[in-house]
Amino acid sequence: MSTILPTVTTNSEVLSSLPNERLQQLLTLQKAANKINSILDLDQLIDKIVNDIACSFGCAEITVFLHDAEQAELILAGVKGCTTHRKGHRLKVGKEGLVGYVAATGQMRYAPDVSLDPYYIACERQTRSEVAIPLHVEGKLVGVFTASHPEVDAFDPDQLWMFQALGTHIAVAIQNARRFEQERTERQRLSREAQEARAIQQALLPKSSPFVPGFALSGVSVPAGAIGGDWFDFIDLGQGRWGLVLADVAGKGTAAALLMSATRAMLRSLAENSCTPSEVLTKLNHLLVEDFPSGRFVTMVYAVLDSAKHTFTYGNAGHLPPVMVDESGAKFLETDMGLPLGIRRGSYSEATIALPQKFRIGLYSDGITEAVNAADEEYGAQRLSDFVQGGGNCPEHLIDDVRKFANGAGLRDDATVIMLRTA
Repeated sequence: MSTILPTVTTNSEVLSSLPNERLQQLLTLQKAANKINSILDLDQLIDKIVNDIACSFGCAEITVFLHDAEQAELILAGVKGCTTHRKGHRLKVGKEGLVGYVAATGQMRYAPDVSLDPYYIACERQTRSEVAIPLHVEGKLVGVFTASHPEVDAFDPDQLWMFQALGTHIAVAIQNARRFEQERTERQRLSREAQEARAIQQALLPKSSPFVPGFALSGVSVPAGAIGGDWFDFIDLGQGRWGLVLADVAGKGTAAALLMSATRAMLRSLAENSCTPSEVLTKLNHLLVEDFPSGRFVTMVYAVLDSAKHTFTYGNAGHLPPVMVDESGAKFLETDMGLPLGIRRGSYSEATIALPQKFRIGLYSDGITEAVNAADEEYGAQRLSDFVQGGGNCPEHLIDDVRKFANGAGLRDDATVIMLRTA
């Protein structure tokens, strides 16, 4: 929040000429100013202003009006000692009372005898004198502050000067509180939108792991923020065939989430037409090159598990290679690496492997391998390989292992994992 600081002018001659009583009042007002400048809740601020001032000067009535520029009105936001008007009462700028006059002219007006002032509108019977002070910040009207007293000509020049000095603090404090309130409201709105977006995004992820006889298949995606650009999917292609996709949209936040959602819809449409991984990636890339804004792209691994043939066919669009562990050890499944999707047109290759009786395959995003610890050391491909080779077959356990490695640093990027193994 951009906080406005009041300009305070110290007038040593005025201070030295003030009697002790007036000096004490000035010090009291300075303390009140310090207090109100530290309050960012507008309602609490207004309450503090009207109550502290009234107590300090024994005023019959204190009011604070806030300016509604759109309606050209002043709204009563705080009041003490008035039995006629309540909060929310409105006055027209330039048309009603001392408050309206001061708001229009931008000048303080003091009515030493309210019965003789043409702009004064009678309120409390005991009021005999009243001062109204405009509250300005950076040349803009924030509101109007008024103080009334049961005695005629109750405010001497020193008190009027002090009221004006305090008015500067009041105006700045109100403006800061308003800005804080606006920014808090905006943050809350963005937070609600982010929560709604996250709920929608989570709804697009698989609700549960599919049942594939002879195989165990599971996945998890953990966004670094409220929403992210990673996602995974399981697509039933029929006849014991399942499409497995893990992708990462460049960037974070709402923009990445929107592109992820669009890419997911396109991919599902292509995959359900029983295309091979290379065909799916090539056609998807053609669509994304046309639709994606410049500088945006998607990395993706798309694979087809054929449970009847016991094969795993995969294509890769600029993504990290899957890791596979079997009786011979761990290895990364490479292809002729294609460019990320959405950059420029091109074709993609695929590879097919016959699955052994015992195996584990892990698909993952760079939020796993690029997670860093306090020493800025990456989790890396070797630790990932060691985890899977050591028997790790649960996506959630891999995420936990990465978090443990980060040692409280947290996940700085979206982290997504798919694990496939023999049941």
